[in-house]
Amino acid sequence: MLNKIISNILPYMPKKLVWVFSKRYIAGETLEDGLLASKLLNAKNIEVTIDILGEFISTLEEAEQNRNEYMEVIERFTADKIRGNFSVKPTMFGLLIDKEACYNYMRDIVKMAASKNSFVRIDMEDSQCVDMEIDIFRRLRTEFPANVGLVVQAYLRRTKSDLEALNDLNTAAHPISFRLCKGIYIEPESVAYKGYQEIRDHYLDDLRYMFENKMYAGIATHDKYLVEEAQKMIREMNIPKNMYEFQMLYGVTPELRQSIVDEGHLMRVYVPYGQKWFNYSTRRLKENPKMAQHIIKALFVRG
Repeated sequence: MLNKIISNILPYMPKKLVWVFSKRYIAGETLEDGLLASKLLNAKNIEVTIDILGEFISTLEEAEQNRNEYMEVIERFTADKIRGNFSVKPTMFGLLIDKEACYNYMRDIVKMAASKNSFVRIDMEDSQCVDMEIDIFRRLRTEFPANVGLVVQAYLRRTKSDLEALNDLNTAAHPISFRLCKGIYIEPESVAYKGYQEIRDHYLDDLRYMFENKMYAGIATHDKYLVEEAQKMIREMNIPKNMYEFQMLYGVTPELRQSIVDEGHLMRVYVPYGQKWFNYSTRRLKENPKMAQHIIKALFVRG
């Protein structure tokens, strides 16, 4: 109960207080912060995916600024030879304002990444965005088959059929690349599965479909049960190491993360940074009120 109370009132607290919680899960506010965090992870044999925080913008001027910032990030990270790629949220480029403008901004980003032999992952947002984001992915994948991937969410009832529909893009030369996560947005029961184990079961069903169809799977989870079941599936199906990776969020379950690395699996950490960290932090707390325990500890423990 206390955790829920804290998670509900935190968005109304001073930013300095919220940062006490947030600094564990966000690399910082600047590009330099993101670079440093990425270099430290690379040194631990962990790859990264870089995410500039910010979504659901209100003007196309913001979309253009975000496009320009991503272009700078790609230039810096590839010049510094960071082992990683880039994640983008379409609403950050005006998806809900002008879909075609959003596509063009995202195409600029993917084109630049392709010129640097890099890769861009399109994040999946709430259910109102799914069809539009799949359509943008299709268009970009057709032009840049080796340089763009997509996130899918296991809790959405439609996900398995989306995987089946997108299988026509899959080729041996350029396997389609998905990041599979449980899903974070609050959706009605008609749209999303609600049961804890039910979501887990669909996650594993989706993952098996990817493996059976020789798709590249980004296994994005902090759930030890899903990690162990995925590893079991990899062994049983004899999935080669170049057809999957595990993925986790910055600052979350570091012990489980290290155990996966120690077992020889590729690990990629999602590294968020940027000025718009506040909304990201408060949303993550609402998704997982148990994190409130870390806030309490951080307030009273220094060192």
